[in-house]
Order: sequence, then structure tokens, then C-alpha cells
Amino acid sequence: MEVREFHTEDVIQLVPLMDQLGYPTSLGKLESRLNNIQSQSNYHTLVAELNNKIVGMVGLCHNLFYEYDNSYVRIVALVVDANYRRKGIGKKLMHEAEKWATGQGASYIMLNSGNRAERKAAHKFYHDMGYESKSTGFSKLLDKY
Repeated sequence: MEVREFHTEDVIQLVPLMDQLGYPTSLGKLESRLNNIQSQSNYHTLVAELNNKIVGMVGLCHNLFYEYDNSYVRIVALVVDANYRRKGIGKKLMHEAEKWATGQGASYIMLNSGNRAERKAAHKFYHDMGYESKSTGFSKLLDKY
């Protein structure tokens, strides 16, 4: 299994992964989204490939703190194909994400994860990887959408 940078031709294999993550989408919409994301220098997308099949991905964004003099990386998306979980792929993706964050000069790496019951295994995974629960997130859909 290899973790590598996302290539445009990988997008078709990410559609079912986004569905498994809980965000169903079409190929056209995901292509458009990833084109926008890849055009931003502070974003970085990694994929896990096994036998020419994309079995996982992590999307990262490098940001500046308002409250500190350093930067952080946010894990914006992380998913491993349900058929390949508990095989070390998520750990490898997380390690590569942390390595990229360190290379960007970030002092922290963080993520948000939903409070739904089906996320309990993911929360355990994050705790086992050394991540701490530190905050409660909030969101609001704006009228424009």
C-alpha cells in the first residue's frame, strides 16, 4: 500500500469514498470541487492506493492562527474504504498527514468529527492516534444556500 499525492485521474475512485464518508456526490460535482481545492496552495490531498485501487484519502488545509504566532493543519476529510478498514491504512494516512503538516511548519494538526453514534469507532481511532477531544464545533447553513 502506498500513500501518495492525489492525481486528477483519481477522482472517479473518490466518489464512492465520499459516499462512505457520508457525503454522496456525483463525479462532475467532485471533479469541480477538487479542481477548486487543488488550485489553492494551502490545500493538500493524499490518497492510499493498493493494487491500483484508491482505498482511502485524506484532505488537508494549512491555516494561520489568529490567537498564536504559528500555523496549524486541519484534516478536512479522512476516509478509508469500508472493505479495507482495520488494516493500518488510516494510521498510514494520518502519519503522512502529520508528516506533511510538520513540513509546512505547522505546530498543530486538528480535525472535527461528528457526534453521531456511527462515529464512535472513528473517535476511538483518533484517541488511539494521540488526538485529544478539545472543543465542540458549531455550524450554520447560510441563507444563500
